[in-house]
Amino acid sequence: MTHKIAILPGDGTGPEVVAEGIKVLQALEGPAGLKFEFHEYDLGGERYKRTGEILPESVLEELKGFRAIYLGAIGHPDVKPGILEKGLLLRLRFTLDQYINLRPVILYPGVDTPLKDKGPEDINFVVVRENTEGLYAGAGGVLKFGTPDEVAVQESINTRKGVDRCLKYAFALTRKRNKDKKLTLVGKTNVLTYAFDLWERAFYEMAKSYPDITTDYAHVDATCMWMVKNPEWFDVLVTDNMFGDIITDLGAMIQGGMGIAAGGNINPEGVSMFEPIGGSAPKYTGQNIINPLAAIAAAQMMLDHLGEDKAAAAMEQAIKTVCANHLKSLQAGKMGYSTSEVGDLVAKYAADNVK
Repeated sequence: MTHKIAILPGDGTGPEVVAEGIKVLQALEGPAGLKFEFHEYDLGGERYKRTGEILPESVLEELKGFRAIYLGAIGHPDVKPGILEKGLLLRLRFTLDQYINLRPVILYPGVDTPLKDKGPEDINFVVVRENTEGLYAGAGGVLKFGTPDEVAVQESINTRKGVDRCLKYAFALTRKRNKDKKLTLVGKTNVLTYAFDLWERAFYEMAKSYPDITTDYAHVDATCMWMVKNPEWFDVLVTDNMFGDIITDLGAMIQGGMGIAAGGNINPEGVSMFEPIGGSAPKYTGQNIINPLAAIAAAQMMLDHLGEDKAAAAMEQAIKTVCANHLKSLQAGKMGYSTSEVGDLVAKYAADNVK
């Protein structure tokens, strides 16, 4: 099967890190018997500055025909924050119904964590975040704008359909991981009584169909504390859009920082999009010093999503090997290797791991 992949390099260092992810994927083609067909799209800050376009309707229609989208980074210093994020990222998520945001929190060997006495055996969990509802649905409005009596309302929209399909994905993932087979619902039932009453009822009703999975509940503030104190307690966490946004960034920090964090915007029945979590880092553009591992890890997630388990496992092991045996640091300019050299190392190990 040929995997037809849309490439959105984006802004800043996005094109540099995506190039390394593509390099690793191409290195796996022969050894793993894969075939990729890449189609690149010029979307991001430079196009917006040049044409005023963010995501043309014709391009959006074309993207619906791909197996997956591989994104570099969005964010341009000359474009007001929010324009590209809403016009490109959120529009893709909503239009393509990418209702799951998947964020693995994995501490690779050799990577420093700010948590005292914790290692790779302690930090290995996944956050399943609902991705198209909640506070991000855009419901609300403003009255008496710019006056002392201004009122701003932002509503959290939670539907039974949206909650159920997110929970179903989380239960299935917990079973597939076959680690601790423990799924934790993260919410705030003592204050957000309407929304999380729905989440909690749906959660425990669905749990009856998964008797092999242990279920529990934690308030979001307690979850943040336990992620720092006892991250080994977690296997899979499932939560709404806003809480998921917050705890996944905390997760990125305990796994070593944004330079190693990857994520997926998943539509299990449609087109999914994979990306490094760190920003476009424009100050490092063109210097060949940015860390590409988050982008490479995003490509690894894409392989796993496409059902290429053998190649995905080889790629993940290659990332671990490079982190453990080669890099001095994950920080830009301090890795001991250039961006392209890190990509070369991962590509070599990945190809060797398949053989």
